[in-house]
This record gives sequence, structure tokens and C-alpha cells, in this order.
Amino acid sequence: MNRKIAARCLAELGNLTRLDIYRLLVRAGPPGLSITDIQTRLDVPASTLAFHLRGLVTAGLVAQEKNGAR
Repeated sequence: MNRKIAARCLAELGNLTRLDIYRLLVRAGPPGLSITDIQTRLDVPASTLAFHLRGLVTAGLVAQEKNGAR
């Protein structure tokens, strides 16, 4: 990992909410969690969660995928 990427990852994890989200997802393992599960477990408003997830995804720390039928 180069220094720029490492610095970006550390910066994202320097926020307590993003760190809590990351820790929760690491504990969940490969199956991951739905946004609703994360929101419920951490008691974070949907708009706040979306903002923090976007940062984690952009830094390459988590992957996000759509699941389910419409």
C-alpha cells in the first residue's frame, strides 16, 4: 500500500462514526450487513450513515452492493 492510500484510509478511520461502522462490518465478516442493520445497531440517522459509508467506500475500506428485489 502506498503512502497516499494509507493516509486516506487512516483519515477516514480517524472519525469515530466511520470507525464504529468499519469495526461493525469487520465483525460481521464477508456476508456484511444491510444499511438498515448498521443504522439500527449504531443508532445513526440514514443521511449520516450514507455520508460516512461513501467515505469508507471511496477510500477502498468497504465495498457496497445493492441486494434484493424491487
